[in-house]
Amino acid sequence: MSDVTAQLVDAKQRERLLRRFGSRADDWLAGLPDLVDDLAAEWKLTVLGPAPHGRTSVVVHCRRIDGSAGILKISPDPRLGSSEARILRIWEPTGRVPAVWEVDAERGAVLLEAIGTGRTVALNGVVPPMETIGALISDLHSADVPRDELGELHPLISRINFVFDMWDRYRQEGAAADVVSAALVHHGHARARALAHGEDDIVPLHGDLHPGNVLDGGHERGLVAVDPRACVGDAAADAIDWPLWKAASLEEVERRIAVLAPVIGVPSDRLLAWCRACAPIFAVALANRGRADTDEFRMLLDLCAC
Repeated sequence: MSDVTAQLVDAKQRERLLRRFGSRADDWLAGLPDLVDDLAAEWKLTVLGPAPHGRTSVVVHCRRIDGSAGILKISPDPRLGSSEARILRIWEPTGRVPAVWEVDAERGAVLLEAIGTGRTVALNGVVPPMETIGALISDLHSADVPRDELGELHPLISRINFVFDMWDRYRQEGAAADVVSAALVHHGHARARALAHGEDDIVPLHGDLHPGNVLDGGHERGLVAVDPRACVGDAAADAIDWPLWKAASLEEVERRIAVLAPVIGVPSDRLLAWCRACAPIFAVALANRGRADTDEFRMLLDLCAC
């Protein structure tokens, strides 16, 4: 085992994986250094060190034998890697996702092209122009997805149920329990379920297109989406985060929607309805980060009440 590989997972990432996958993640983490070394040998990679992790995988900076920079992702749930690789390859011709170089479906490993500096929009901390975000979403939605591949994607309602159940659990376990009621989250969930059953503008969705899953690829590449949780449903559902992120007033949310909705080809009132439905889970996220005293949090509660 290399020294670099042994330092891949810190305590915070271990906690995230245990929270997501339960005790089975312990055994998986114990074998992770050897797994990374094996993959590095098979794919002729130099492991450079850990990259920012998500809730479902360990992510590693590496370099291929030809000198190109890559990202190695490994998950305790092998299905996640296979699913991600499948949809990324469908979207590859758009240039809006990283290229997929290698996949090991049995071991849940994917080797991806590294994009620019790897900094996300969230890390940059600046809200992009809605026209720019709209162009990214529109490009993803316009990809030609074979009918059999489309049929394998989960329906949006499944994704909605998973997300609301997860954030309701986080509400109960965190500081949000004191400032965001269970009723507020359940009402939002009901609204989102009704919207997810709609039959307008049905497209292949990224399913998790928040600022932490969009990379700044620079002038040459533009914005690039990563970590999809692909599903199929209402095109407006991929745009929810962007009117709400760092918005301090309802007027700001409405201004952003007025620009973004036409770019992705959905009615403004439907995108606003999605934002209203999902505002409670955004409020939970802010409260659990100790930001319940902000204008952004108060705006989200106002939006819930609309």
